[in-house]
Amino acid sequence: MPKLAAAADRYVFIRSLVGAVGAHNAFQCQSGFADNELKNIGGRPAVGCVVNKLLGSVTDPAPAFIDMMQGRPLVRHSARAGFLGPTYKPFRPDMNSLFKRDLEDGMKTELTNQGANHTTRLKLGGELTADRLNSRSLLLASLDTLRRDMDRSGMMDAMDHFTQQAAGILLSGTFADALDLSREDPAVVEKFTADAESIVGRHVTSDEPRSSLKFLMARRLIEAGVRCVSLTISDFDTHSDNFNRMRQVLPILDHGLHALVTDLEERGMLDDVSIVLWGEFGRTPKINGKAGRDHWPRVSPAILAGGGMRTGQVLGATDRTAGTATRRPITHKDVFATLYQNIGLPADKTTIVDPSGRPHYLLDGGTPIREVV
Repeated sequence: MPKLAAAADRYVFIRSLVGAVGAHNAFQCQSGFADNELKNIGGRPAVGCVVNKLLGSVTDPAPAFIDMMQGRPLVRHSARAGFLGPTYKPFRPDMNSLFKRDLEDGMKTELTNQGANHTTRLKLGGELTADRLNSRSLLLASLDTLRRDMDRSGMMDAMDHFTQQAAGILLSGTFADALDLSREDPAVVEKFTADAESIVGRHVTSDEPRSSLKFLMARRLIEAGVRCVSLTISDFDTHSDNFNRMRQVLPILDHGLHALVTDLEERGMLDDVSIVLWGEFGRTPKINGKAGRDHWPRVSPAILAGGGMRTGQVLGATDRTAGTATRRPITHKDVFATLYQNIGLPADKTTIVDPSGRPHYLLDGGTPIREVV
């Protein structure tokens, strides 16, 4: 990753992230919590859903939380609203037409079982005009008043919320335009585009070289008013052929992340945008018989950038095989405490209320990383 190395002063490298639950759904990387936390009342919400609840509004020019994750995180519904309810779920644009990312056969079945409404179309259809959309919204509002008292799940309020916001998004086109890279300066598009000719090979479930443009879309979404964006670069699940697969995936990540950080810096936005890069867990220090690496929840890495944080640091250390943290262990909740503080929501003082009316602090543990805040 030569570009990352050349700009190491822009990053915080965490070598001692501990406490991974080992789950392949990435929910812990979206919330700080294990998948089963408060499951009896719907589970904990992802950070973007919390931001949507506390900082978002239906009058905003764009949804507060955009989830662009593809592959396993999408199938496993990693970025979910939990006990906050469907009103605050992420807005998921359909990325398949933009970036091809094949799923394993089992994942395809799981995605099919979710139904057809897990992603969102961002353009008005040819037969659905603005006038017809307004008429449908008025009719829907009239019908909703008749059955509002019948719904106690929060779904009706969610429909109201999304009706208002979706109508504004579709009619203005501003948010949809943020995902249209043809509206970006070609020189900037070129800056974010990885050199496909230098990237050899591609695993069936891995991203293509042009997926580095996801980082450009993230920047455009932030400029359009989105407060939280999640995306994936895959596939790091290298149980076999680890080294060849990393030679294909790492240059994409190296190029896209470097372009994002430098672009935000050039635009004067870097101090206002916090970036965290990580995965569900680490990989085994020992190479298996298929020359791959298996799951290793005991210790893993993370990288931070932006957000006014004190960068140019390496935090923590491991033993000689990178199998166990030996200095400055940092947890997922420590990272989220840092992110929440960066956006003005101190996790130990800010609460959200569950369906029973009980308040919960944003985190039940963890402290902002003292070296960077």
